[in-house]
Amino acid sequence: MKVSNITTVTEFILLGIPFLHDLHSVFFVVGMLMYITTIMGNGFILVVVAIEPRLQTPMYLFLSNLAFLEICYTTTVIPKMLQTLVAAQTTICFYCCMTQLYLHFALGGTELFILTAMSFDRYLAICKPLRYPMIMTKHVCIQMSLATWYGGFFILFFQFLILLRLPFCRSNIIDHFYCDIGPLLSLACADTHIIELLGLFSSFIIIIMTLILTMVSYIFIISTILRIPSAMGRKKAFSTCTSHLIVVSILYGALTVMYVRPNMQSSSRITRVLAVLNTALTPMLNPFIYTIRNNEVKEAVRSMIQKKKGFLNNFRMFSRSYGYY
Repeated sequence: MKVSNITTVTEFILLGIPFLHDLHSVFFVVGMLMYITTIMGNGFILVVVAIEPRLQTPMYLFLSNLAFLEICYTTTVIPKMLQTLVAAQTTICFYCCMTQLYLHFALGGTELFILTAMSFDRYLAICKPLRYPMIMTKHVCIQMSLATWYGGFFILFFQFLILLRLPFCRSNIIDHFYCDIGPLLSLACADTHIIELLGLFSSFIIIIMTLILTMVSYIFIISTILRIPSAMGRKKAFSTCTSHLIVVSILYGALTVMYVRPNMQSSSRITRVLAVLNTALTPMLNPFIYTIRNNEVKEAVRSMIQKKKGFLNNFRMFSRSYGYY
């Protein structure tokens, strides 16, 4: 396939969500609020875990990785999506579009690996409590965290290089609010069967395999919890896993419908609605899902507030003693 010097498209036009054009102003306000909430919520997790020593455990190390990833993930897509909601015609340069696509999928893959690592961490904590401190050391946690980022960015890299070499000499209009793989392949002037097969294979490896590993972990976790004689013990064990299961269910449900299918070029309204769910709603909900029912985080926040009050009181007493007040 000769592709050199064929690419004539230098920029793409993003249509946004044309079937909801009359509601674009409303969606812009909602999207902006969701983006701000996502940044603040995930940033809050990063700050609390970094400051509070009692939260510097394997589970919260993975949660910090997830929070940082969600900030990067939403920033890759949401600002451009907001622009498509207020501008009559939103353009994005060719290499900017390709970079957005790569980061979107690489960060998405990394998120699935992090969720899988979190499920494995919960499996060890509940099913192997005596061996857990020896297995899940700080060094192992750091290695696992780095492996999730490395895996997410490396697996899709060669597929991205093939996509980068495709010629785009037809229309430059992308019927989406960001550079997704399906709409882009529909604009290519070459045979895309190979990259579609690679995409399906990557989707199977990243989505289906991580889902299977997560489900296997939770089968063992649930069977172990059901054998706990104390009702209070079962409730406490379930509470540490419920939030993670909610996130996994929402995320994997959307991704399976969007990407685990043979014809990647086909696009529908439902896929764009799921894309909004995947790129905006889930990252915003994650901080609330993981913290609202988490007593350890609540206690850590109370401790931070008390420390801050103590510091302010000591500062006032010091100031008064030297006549500043």
